[in-house]
Amino acid sequence: MKLLEQTIAKIEPQSREHRKLAEEHILDLTMPRWALGRVLDLAVDLVGMTRSMSPAVKQKNIVLMAGDHGIIEEGVSEQPQDVTVQMVYNFIGRGAGINVLAHNAGANVTVVDMGINNSVQDLVDAGKIIDKKIAHGTKNFAKGPAMTREQAVASIEAGIEVAYKLSPCTDIFGTGEMGICNTSPSSAIIAVLTGIDEVADVVDRGAGLPVAKLPRKAAAIKKGIEINQPDPNDGIDVLAKVGGLEIGGIAGLILGAAALKKPVMVDGFISTAGALIANAICPTAKEYMIAAHGSMEKGHRPMLDILGKKPLLDLNLRLGEGTGAALAMNIVDAAVEIMNNMATFSKAGVSEAGIK
Repeated sequence: MKLLEQTIAKIEPQSREHRKLAEEHILDLTMPRWALGRVLDLAVDLVGMTRSMSPAVKQKNIVLMAGDHGIIEEGVSEQPQDVTVQMVYNFIGRGAGINVLAHNAGANVTVVDMGINNSVQDLVDAGKIIDKKIAHGTKNFAKGPAMTREQAVASIEAGIEVAYKLSPCTDIFGTGEMGICNTSPSSAIIAVLTGIDEVADVVDRGAGLPVAKLPRKAAAIKKGIEINQPDPNDGIDVLAKVGGLEIGGIAGLILGAAALKKPVMVDGFISTAGALIANAICPTAKEYMIAAHGSMEKGHRPMLDILGKKPLLDLNLRLGEGTGAALAMNIVDAAVEIMNNMATFSKAGVSEAGIK
C-alpha cells in the first residue's frame, strides 16, 4: 500500500501553462483556426502532460497484462481458459494482431503475467515476459470475492512497478490485456460504478459469446454484484470483489504513468475498466489518459462518459490486446509532427487575413 500512496502523491494535473503555450502556438500555424480539430486537441493534451512543446513520443510501449478468471465456471465464455496462456505464447511469437499493429506503429509489446492460471516459467526464465503473478487467476466472483483486498492492492502496485521499470525506455504507454472471461469483471465494474438498474445493459458478447447465452452471463455478473456488494466509492473494493488481476495491473500502469507525467493510451473495454479503477483511486490520473477507440462492447461508452473522454477512433474494434491503442498511436505521432514541423504565419510569410 505504501507504493500506491507514494504514487498517488506524485500525480499532478496537466500543466495549464504549457497547455496555454501550445494553444497559442497552434493558433499561429498556417491553417484556418483549429482546422485539424481533435488532432490539435490531442497535441495540447500531450504538451500539458509532458510539460514540453515537443513531446517525446518515439518510444512507445504497449503493456499487455494477462490473467485468468474464476467466473469461467459460470459458463460465460465459449473459449476454454487455456486460450489465455496459448495467446501469451502467440504474443511472444509475434503472431497476434497486437504484434502486427504495434510493429506498424513503431511500438514495443511487453507482456506481464499478472495471474495466468498456467505456468509460463519458461518465458519468465528466458526474459520474454515480466513476472508479476499475484495468483493463478481470480476466484469465481459469482460465489464470493474475486480476490482479497491485499491481492487487489498488490495487482495495482505491480502495475505501478512495471510503469517505473519501463519508464527509461518508454515515452508513451499503451494498455493491453489478455484473459478469457475478462469482459465479465469489466461489465461488473461499470455496472457498480454507474449504479445501473439493469446489468444486462452493459453486458455484451466479448470474444463471440452467442447471443442466446448473454442472459446467463448477465445473471452471473448480477449475482456476483449482489453477493459481494462492492462499494462504488472505493475503487480497491470494487476491484477486489468483482475485478481481475490484469485489470488491477492496468490501473496501476495508468497511475504509474500519471505519476511519471507520461501519456497512456487506453485501449478498449477491459483496459477502460482498469482506467475506471485508476480514476476511482485518483481522479487526477485521468488527465494522462487518452481514449484510443470506441469498443463494440455496449458498456464501453458509459465507461468513457464517466472519464469524460471521447475516443480518437471509432472502427468497430473488439479484439482487445491493445490493438486500438496501437492504431491510435499513429495519431499521436501526427499531432506531435504538426506541433514541431508546421510553419507559422510569420515564418512562412503567409497572410493571416481571412484565414483565422
